[in-house]
Amino acid sequence: MILRRAGLYDMDALARLYRDTVRRALPFLPELHTPDEDRAFFRGTLFDDFDVWVAEHDQRFLGYIAFRAGFINHLFVAADQLGRGLGVQLLDLAKAEYAELALWTFQENARARAFYEKHGFTAERLTDGQDNEERMPDVYYVWRRPVSGAGRVT
Repeated sequence: MILRRAGLYDMDALARLYRDTVRRALPFLPELHTPDEDRAFFRGTLFDDFDVWVAEHDQRFLGYIAFRAGFINHLFVAADQLGRGLGVQLLDLAKAEYAELALWTFQENARARAFYEKHGFTAERLTDGQDNEERMPDVYYVWRRPVSGAGRVT
């Protein structure tokens, strides 16, 4: 498996991976967009505004992360690859770049919540979902890089 920065030419395949992953791993989410709208979002907003990295093996995308300073917009792993450590590798890319990261996930997404909490994220705010497109309760998480040596007396 390799991790590499995604190019514009990868966006259509990532949009398909996103759609498939949401359908298989997050069946509680409403389907709000068409595949064409997904592709437009990936080729526009996601690619233009975020650093996008992919994990691939034998020319198959296994997952991806999209982040920028202080914020992770997407972290998705193919449904058949969950639990294999791929999400940690993708998350570590963003953690290596920034000392603080935030993200949103749905309150109902117990797997994601457990994953983020295991990897140092703290839930800072719960909402009723009225401000998100899906109108589903969500949670805002923040991670801060520990300060090495903090509190040590020499």
